[in-house]
Amino acid sequence: MPAFEWVHVQLHQQKGMISLSPPTICNSALESQGEYDSQWAAICSIAPKTGCTPETLRVWVRQYERDTGGGDGGLTSAERQRLKELERENRELRRSNNILRQASAYFAKAEFDRLWKK
Repeated sequence: MPAFEWVHVQLHQQKGMISLSPPTICNSALESQGEYDSQWAAICSIAPKTGCTPETLRVWVRQYERDTGGGDGGLTSAERQRLKELERENRELRRSNNILRQASAYFAKAEFDRLWKK
């Protein structure tokens, strides 16, 4: 069973060229890597056949390796998405804290002024 059984492969004609989803292309590049001197040679050979640049295919292969537990130990797509959500939530909480701090200072000053005028 291929590693991409979870991927819905989309094939369609586009200007006389078959366009594959990135995971399918990555699978092809990784499977045929043994036929070439290096992974880059395999990528350079497969990229023109799929209608993408070698650099695009290299990025897809690296992301696939991270998502499947291989590669350089970078974040998976799910981890990257979760990190973005947490960073967004952190920014919102900092803004809320800043607003509350300013409101507290405003009311403390108003209370001080009220007591001073008595």
